[in-house]
Amino acid sequence: MAQQKFVQIIEMKTTKIDEFRKLGEEYDAGTKGKRTSGHRLVCEDRDNPGRYFVVVEFASAEDAQENDALPETQAFAQNLMKLLDGPPTFHNLDVVEEYSG
Repeated sequence: MAQQKFVQIIEMKTTKIDEFRKLGEEYDAGTKGKRTSGHRLVCEDRDNPGRYFVVVEFASAEDAQENDALPETQAFAQNLMKLLDGPPTFHNLDVVEEYSG
């Protein structure tokens, strides 16, 4: 069976989006060539300002686990918690169909 793509959606509330974006840029720079994450989107809920969804694509769930084990990812998560207005919610999704058109 071929590897199945995996997507993680992190739902969070923050009033510190600029600090979040800076933290993300630092994480990207510090994990270049190490991280296994692919495409990433950061989206704000139009109907609920301050509520964000981070959508991260991985080639597989195993790649996501490998990425999560990086010390840089662990440090990023700890620093992220300081910027949030409460705990994030994680949605871990196996991609069953993909369409680009």
